Amino acid sequence: RNSSPMPNYYEPEIECASRETLREIQSQRLVEMVKRCYENVPLYKKRFDEMGLKPEDIRSIDDLTKLPFTTKQDLRDTYPFGLIAVPRDDLARVHASSGTTGKQTVVAYTQNDLDIWARSAARAIVGCGGTHEDFVHVSYGYGLFTGGLGLHDGAEKMGATVIPVSSGNTSRQVQILQDYGSDILACTPSYAMYIGETVREKGIDPKSLRLRIGIFGAEPWTEEMRREIEKALAIRAFDIYGLSEIAGPGVSCECEEQAGMHVQEDFFYPEIIDPVTGEQLPDGEEGELVFTCIGKEALPLIRYRTRDICSLTHEKCACGRTTVRMTKPKGRTDDMLIIRGINVFPSQIESVLLDLGMDPNYRMIVDRKNNLDTLEVQVEMNESMFSDTVRSLERVERTIADALHSTLNIAAKITLLEPKSIERSEGKAKRVIDRRKL
Repeated sequence: RNSSPMPNYYEPEIECASRETLREIQSQRLVEMVKRCYENVPLYKKRFDEMGLKPEDIRSIDDLTKLPFTTKQDLRDTYPFGLIAVPRDDLARVHASSGTTGKQTVVAYTQNDLDIWARSAARAIVGCGGTHEDFVHVSYGYGLFTGGLGLHDGAEKMGATVIPVSSGNTSRQVQILQDYGSDILACTPSYAMYIGETVREKGIDPKSLRLRIGIFGAEPWTEEMRREIEKALAIRAFDIYGLSEIAGPGVSCECEEQAGMHVQEDFFYPEIIDPVTGEQLPDGEEGELVFTCIGKEALPLIRYRTRDICSLTHEKCACGRTTVRMTKPKGRTDDMLIIRGINVFPSQIESVLLDLGMDPNYRMIVDRKNNLDTLEVQVEMNESMFSDTVRSLERVERTIADALHSTLNIAAKITLLEPKSIERSEGKAKRVIDRRKL
């Protein structure tokens, strides 16, 4: 169960490259990409023409701010293949993201795009301490969702053995972890918690499993949740980030230092902007994450607004990598709730609950009564509390309410629920029910 010797790189010539080398690669790729977008994507040609911008006006990565933003709405408006920059018969694969609102967001890849994505995911797995001797247990969903195949291809690329379990049938997942000796588990953090719960219920000592690394993403999660998962499965838990519009998992990932996620910036160039003004923000300032897909052929998005809130740093990491790092996204501009004028992220509520020793199984219900927003937080009790007296449960509810009030500056009604009464999710957990007719 010992972790691999440091340092561990997949492509050190890029991951440890000088800033000058990275800038040269980025500038060259941006210039080529902009020309391709102008010549092959009608939406971009129209936008450039309206702005009076010519592809030759873009000479280096410094000219990025001259370019227009792209949003999820642009993908919806050109559904399904309107933003694709290559002929249809050059496509090797199509994925789609589960749009919570309206149509799915369709993304496509050439064979070269798939190779870039696999290289990015391979760098991510190796950065977390994975080696070619490892068995990688992939419990992300397969299919149109990019999670399963993204980690699968990355693990194969770096020479590991893949167990393509997909999600669901949690008892069987635990059996496989035990019997096959999986070294690395890849799934959503909420599903990792559920697997941990199942391990405990079966009376299995997590230390008896061969598992040592967890690579978790696809939803925002907190440091407190990381500690819970690490305890429940006796592993080190790493955050991986990606979104299907940019590629899929592996756009960025933590290394063994767990000090921010290294962005594969030779393919995906990040910026942080003020979500209101669109102005670029300096290192260390929180804002909206924007990506430009400088390495991609089929869907080369220019300045795509991810809606994720985080910050960047270009300081060299203790692991030796020079690539820019992003902080864990603390939420999305679109999953941020504004309740009575106050910005509330589900991740803040999760932090409070875990700090108080509660399990992270909760639901937020937002409503509006007499023109006033109300917030109810439903929290599952753990087994030990279930036998407590009514008075002691009221005390728990009061403690949670006070802690939320001091963190969020907002009053919430707390309701304790029986253990297991909130439906477990094998993908992304659904945390918010907003009943307001806004």
